[in-house]
Amino acid sequence: MASVLTDTRFAKRHGERMRAIAARHGRDLVPLLLPGDPGGWLDESALGRIELACFTGSWDADPVFARRFLGSALNAPRLAWMHLPNAGVDHPVFARLRVQGTRLTTSSAATAVPIAQSAIAAVLWLARGFPAWSSAQHRRAWQPHVALPDDLAGRTMVVVGLGAIGNEIARLARTLGLHVVGVRRRPRREDDHADEVVVPSHLDEVLARADWLVLACPLTDETRGLLDARRLGLLPAGARFVNVARGALVDEPALVAALASGRIRGAYLDVFAEEPLPADSPLWDLPEVIVTPHDAGASAGNPDRVAEIFLDNLERWLRDEPLAGEVPQAG
Repeated sequence: MASVLTDTRFAKRHGERMRAIAARHGRDLVPLLLPGDPGGWLDESALGRIELACFTGSWDADPVFARRFLGSALNAPRLAWMHLPNAGVDHPVFARLRVQGTRLTTSSAATAVPIAQSAIAAVLWLARGFPAWSSAQHRRAWQPHVALPDDLAGRTMVVVGLGAIGNEIARLARTLGLHVVGVRRRPRREDDHADEVVVPSHLDEVLARADWLVLACPLTDETRGLLDARRLGLLPAGARFVNVARGALVDEPALVAALASGRIRGAYLDVFAEEPLPADSPLWDLPEVIVTPHDAGASAGNPDRVAEIFLDNLERWLRDEPLAGEVPQAG
């Protein structure tokens, strides 16, 4: 009998369905939970039974549990596949699992809708001038706009990364009348919502057209530092910026300078070079900057969406078919 290392919520809500899927393929898979004691660990026998792992919660919600879960995965000699609740795999633990030969799948589709909604909400907040209204409210000042807000219709948004998250941002942006240019390695597909799709080598060209720049791409060796001071300088004066990807994609001091000077007119930032964002960061106080604590994807429905992705992939796993959302193996 093999075990699936998982969390209590998954075991209670989806455990029987998981076992039924496995039974249809002649397998006996049972959920395996960590001991309840915060300091408890699985013994060698239990670790040896783990073949799969699926965590549906948030790594940040309970860091102690997260460390125990990931530590158990690292020490499970038979672990063949682990499903993650997040989209990014830049954490060192995931790199170690890949080196050990563990297959990884991600849940970018599970958080795509809430992240895209957060991004578009911020776009609307900035475009409609809510920062000024909010400031006036806190001062109890009746202060209509002096400079009228810009229309979104007819403006250009460049979305770097057209995965599940970037594509959903593009879809929502187009409903607001924005012209969307997607940047991605793969050519245009039928289900893309961008008006144009260009390869990364054309990024510099499209930055010069970007009234709004959105980063929704993974952090890799190729994308680290992608938006440096030079590329920030290619944006039109008054452009706005959204980052719901990773802080390390951006030269943060250069971004702060561009925002402070007003050359970049505003930004929504959910991710940062250092997290939590230090209390002395100037980003907290810049008037046209929205700061959220790497929380753009928060949603009560995420765990069940993560579970659905895992269960769909479990069918694929048992049929020896390619897994959706699989991370390429190391090397």
